Amino acid sequence: MKNIVVLISGSGSNLQAIIDACQSGAINGTIRAVFSNVSDAYGLTRAQQAGIATEVAEPKGFADRTAYDIALADRIDHYQPDLIVLAGYMRILSPAFVNRYSGKLLNIHPSLLPKYPGLHTHSQALANGDQEHGTTVHFVTEELDGGPIILQAKIPLSASDTEADIIGRVQVEEHRIYPLVVSWFVNGRLAMREGKAWMDDRVLPAQGYTAK
Repeated sequence: MKNIVVLISGSGSNLQAIIDACQSGAINGTIRAVFSNVSDAYGLTRAQQAGIATEVAEPKGFADRTAYDIALADRIDHYQPDLIVLAGYMRILSPAFVNRYSGKLLNIHPSLLPKYPGLHTHSQALANGDQEHGTTVHFVTEELDGGPIILQAKIPLSASDTEADIIGRVQVEEHRIYPLVVSWFVNGRLAMREGKAWMDDRVLPAQGYTAK
């Protein structure tokens, strides 16, 4: 059974979806620990309620982002992770961290990448009058939200939508597709090779799969 470490900064709703999938057997893996850079992140409570080890790693006191990330990685390594899942982790990872875990880092981003990397994706979609929006699971590389795309899920947008409407609908899709991708990885079906996402020994197209 594969070891999973999850990094969070907030409420941990995607973490909860992955916990539930592990408990039901949909993911053949064990979440060994949940780390947060925020001491009062509710996701830590979710993990504790599920009997999962939690650690707080606050960045204050470190000389720079690289020093923090190296110290964080040293603590993560105690759990011998096969996979590290970013679930609302609101820090940009240093190249040192990304390279240390190359091919073992997954992230979920609330847009249809390559559209709208970074923050405020929902407001950008509304401001631009987009007719669809969604979420993307991808491997993490040094390029911000630029790693190989694995799976996307789309939602339609209408002129009457508010940002709160979009957040709710996107989260439904996130909770559906993120555990699925994690299960692909722990089952050995998914890998990153040659800077691309591979599924069942075939290269995925640039936009990955699109969930229906």
